[in-house]
Amino acid sequence: MKKLLTALLLGTTISMNAALKIDRIEPTDWYVGMKDASLQLMVYGQDICKADVSTNYPGVRIDSIVRLDSPNYLLVYLDLSSAQPGTMTLNFSFGKQKKKVDYQLKPRAMRGEERKGFTNADVLYMLMPDRFASGRTDNDQIAGMRAYKNDRTQPSLRHGGDLEGIRQHLDYFKDLGVTALWFTPVLENDSPDHGTASTYHGYATTDYYRVDPRFGSNDEYRRLCDEAHHKGLKIVMDMIFNHCGFEHPWVKDMPSKDWLNTPEWLSDGDQQGLANPEKPGSRYLQTSYKLTPVVDPYASEVDKRETVDGWFVPTMPDLNQRNPHVIRYLIQNSIWWIETVGIDGIRMDTYPYADAAAMASWMERLNREYPNFNVVGETWVTEPAYTAAWQQGSAVARHDSHLKTVMDFAFYDRINQAKGEETDDWWQGFNRIYNGLVYDYLYPHPESVMAFIENHDTDRFLGNGRDTLALKQALALLLTIHRIPQLYYGTEVLMNGTKKVTDGHVRCDFPGGFPGDTHNAFTPEGRTKAENDMYSWLRTLLHYRMDNPLIIQGSQTQFIPYKGVYVVARRHAGRTLLTILNGTSSPAPLSVARYAEVIGQHTTATDIITGRQIDLTHDVALTPRQTLIIEF
Repeated sequence: MKKLLTALLLGTTISMNAALKIDRIEPTDWYVGMKDASLQLMVYGQDICKADVSTNYPGVRIDSIVRLDSPNYLLVYLDLSSAQPGTMTLNFSFGKQKKKVDYQLKPRAMRGEERKGFTNADVLYMLMPDRFASGRTDNDQIAGMRAYKNDRTQPSLRHGGDLEGIRQHLDYFKDLGVTALWFTPVLENDSPDHGTASTYHGYATTDYYRVDPRFGSNDEYRRLCDEAHHKGLKIVMDMIFNHCGFEHPWVKDMPSKDWLNTPEWLSDGDQQGLANPEKPGSRYLQTSYKLTPVVDPYASEVDKRETVDGWFVPTMPDLNQRNPHVIRYLIQNSIWWIETVGIDGIRMDTYPYADAAAMASWMERLNREYPNFNVVGETWVTEPAYTAAWQQGSAVARHDSHLKTVMDFAFYDRINQAKGEETDDWWQGFNRIYNGLVYDYLYPHPESVMAFIENHDTDRFLGNGRDTLALKQALALLLTIHRIPQLYYGTEVLMNGTKKVTDGHVRCDFPGGFPGDTHNAFTPEGRTKAENDMYSWLRTLLHYRMDNPLIIQGSQTQFIPYKGVYVVARRHAGRTLLTILNGTSSPAPLSVARYAEVIGQHTTATDIITGRQIDLTHDVALTPRQTLIIEF
């Protein structure tokens, strides 16, 4: 009965009269009408490799059957080019042993062209489900999952946030003025706690087709996407093709010898190296975390191998995307989530650590199936030339990645240096931003670069303080320059923290999201005066930005910082927006004459935050570290 229930959860029906053992089939179901009509089925079961497979379903042809090194996997490749939606019966046989499996072929909800991804018209709000809000408590402890515990006093253990908690606060996001939600991975991470550390973050996948039950179910994920769409919010799904979790079935029983990169360590029969990769005798290969060898024309083979083939950490085995069956599995998985729950975009973790050619083939497939969809790749190098080489159509790349959006770590790095400096006449302060944006000519589409001032892997912008003057300057730039902006949860209510002790200190619980919280930052009444002031300031700017062609389509002009003042202009259809930042801790004048080319004959402007009128007939006096955003 347990096996039957498992089969039903997987969307298949298994005949109870058969002797062949089939544990699961992935994908659990599929969709007809794809531009690429081929489908890989990965069949799990003891000695299943011995089986032959057939089907009489109209319009379906079995192209090939692949038997891997492990006897417990079978790959079946189907051609669905003439198939219609319905229930396809797969016939498995080995000698006198037979089994019938019903497999669902579903209609697509919409054509691929109709799926719209996120663009520079959006503002992404990044959060961690475990740390944002708990909508249910009955999923805090799930029977049958590997040993773990919820303990909100421990920054690196699970805290109990879930998808229902996010869903219950959709109106909060709407009020704030963000338009898309990106949250860290929600797929099953069935890994045990290691001391005071767990996989609450979601980056150690153990089942690619199942939402982690501590977050909810696949149906709850779908409900969240549907209700978000109803409220005008998009959902961006965090995915990881570079590695999986150590407890994934592929690790204990590798489908083929080359399914993982550098798998020799696993065959030692001694996994004590898990706690100490440097243990004598261990052949564990750790990634160097240095991404430059991937683009370096002079890179050595050993450097490239350590970057791409090394494991991210000992508990996250490295997948070999050069194996065509592996990359096919991953490609199909991303398509399945698009079709099944209706996500609007993908953020791909550790993008350059995976095989570049295989990742390009993934992007080619997605772009063909969903030409208006979008994917952002994490490319953590702080040089614009590196990031630009990963964007689709790059003139400086050796091979086209076909990746539309890249993450602007250069902006992140420079804004976090500038916040503690006085803007001088050359290099310090906002000169860093100016000198970074001059390299936008390297990007085929700078408007499709995703900028941010912090995220879950960095110190919070506020550090351990609450310098709202610096924060407003950073957010003003982020939300008005030629970029796709991404915010990190809680910044609007002055959440702070650093990674000095552990990453958990920059991933604290959102105040008011959990039972027993006495501080509720979700409501004006629950916030402090300082939190309300910051929330209101940011909310005003976000709602001004929303659907504003001046920012979405406008041209951009930046001025070299002058007497400590940095000015960026956006212009469109006779309208002009100026973002004006005093990058010094002293009063400074805005020299109106210097900016005549964008001010023209205008004598007044409107402060978009306060609504007050600004006189442009003479220089404007700026207070220390003042942020002024005006339109005329």
